[in-house]
Amino acid sequence: MTDLQPIRRALLSVSDKTGLIDLARALADRGVELLSTGGSAKALRDAGLPVRDVADVTGFPEMMDGRVKTLHPKVHGGLLALRDNADHRAAMKTHDIGGIDLLVVNLYPFEATVAMGAAYDDCIENIDIGGPAMIRAAAKNHAFVNVVVDVEDYDALLAELAANDGQTTYAFRQTLAQTAYARTAAYDAAVSSWMAGAIGQATPRRRAFAGTLAQGLRYGENPHQSAAFYTDGSGRQGVATATQHQGKELSYNNINDTDAAFELVAEFNPADGAACAIIKHANPCGVATGATLLDAYKAAFDCDRTSAFGGIVALNQPLDADTAREITGIFTEVVIAPGASDEAREIFAAKKNLRLLTTDGLPDPKSGGLTYRQVAGGMLVQDKDNGHIALDDLKVVTKKAPTPEQMTDLLFAWKVAKHVKSNAIVYVKDGATVGVGAGQMSRVDSALIAAKKAERMAEALGLPQPLTIGSAVASDAFFPFPDGLMEAAAAGATCVIQPGGSMRDDEVIAAADEAGLAMVFTGMRHFRH
Repeated sequence: MTDLQPIRRALLSVSDKTGLIDLARALADRGVELLSTGGSAKALRDAGLPVRDVADVTGFPEMMDGRVKTLHPKVHGGLLALRDNADHRAAMKTHDIGGIDLLVVNLYPFEATVAMGAAYDDCIENIDIGGPAMIRAAAKNHAFVNVVVDVEDYDALLAELAANDGQTTYAFRQTLAQTAYARTAAYDAAVSSWMAGAIGQATPRRRAFAGTLAQGLRYGENPHQSAAFYTDGSGRQGVATATQHQGKELSYNNINDTDAAFELVAEFNPADGAACAIIKHANPCGVATGATLLDAYKAAFDCDRTSAFGGIVALNQPLDADTAREITGIFTEVVIAPGASDEAREIFAAKKNLRLLTTDGLPDPKSGGLTYRQVAGGMLVQDKDNGHIALDDLKVVTKKAPTPEQMTDLLFAWKVAKHVKSNAIVYVKDGATVGVGAGQMSRVDSALIAAKKAERMAEALGLPQPLTIGSAVASDAFFPFPDGLMEAAAAGATCVIQPGGSMRDDEVIAAADEAGLAMVFTGMRHFRH
């Protein structure tokens, strides 16, 4: 095998015909013989290009509604033959098999078919068989054969041919082969994952995961860690589908925090009013609703102004000029919203380091999906936490029942607690967080930290007392002892929402009654590790 290999014969069979004609014309101009199938052959012929049908090469017509057309020795022999092997060359001559030096294939649009909500049988029909078989054959024989599976690589192929007088280097073919195997792996992952869901297999024996590179990152959580960002093809609204209008490239931590912020703010339906979430290190440092986005942002900011510096801001409505102007009052890393006015974008333009991302909508907080976490030697997989509690789901367990206003704040606090790292304690008053305690080993410490932050903010804002006085408090998991509940009461909370389910629920309820608290159980936990 020599490093440089010429392309004399190419097989082009694509579902996505973007760029096909330009590629084929460039190949034909270099004297490359073109083979093709079905719709691809028709497109090339209609463009006036010389093309030979694969059916003419194999001697068999396409059959069974196109299911069988390239599964033939004259195709796979042409892809797999080792050009420097005498026995292989002899077999090619005996059986009249011509070498295929370039394979250009993109697969039936299975992922798009599933995304459209197609019926089971339609999805099955969009599982490509011949394409992956040819791709794997060509990729295996990359010592001699080029395989292109992405439209994005057409220009690179033509540039390679131009640089090497119609030939390609071994390193180039290796890169194409790696991309090809990754594509067939992703395709099979999509098929197997869809089928597991379609037949109700929650824990299939084998699972496959795949992604498409969105961008390489400068580094990961820390400068000594390499990193990249991949999309999963689900189309879920968020940082992966957003348009970045300005600012430098997002970092690993930016992407992680922006995702956390947008998922949290999506808990609040924009039809019910404006909402803002400010995130720092994947935890909310302020969340609020308001009559306007400006009101919501100000209230969220006043929960913890110190932590908001250098944070991520997520909005549930399109960004307006007044809110944009207020946000630029401090350093903010990223703002994400389902849209932005021209005036707001002009205001942000003066802040070159501020990234503005817009999306076509909010992620559905009730949608399904899976989350993944790697552990040593394995992977933890679970359903996305899309659990929601409505007013009718709450069980009043104390002598005193919450007022309607308190119920509103309790449900607000519960939505936020779902997005706070455990152990989570969240104080809320009048539709805004006033204290957040996150990620502590003890629920008591979370309650204390949140209360202490509220005291500091009261001093900074010149308030006579912390806003935890008269607040609602949420705990993401049950209080195992009354101590954490009593710390919340000491901070001024008057009503509590928690899952319940502790062996000492009776003790906790009795302590709440003695303190004059109203408390409701949800029956649902929201651990977030």
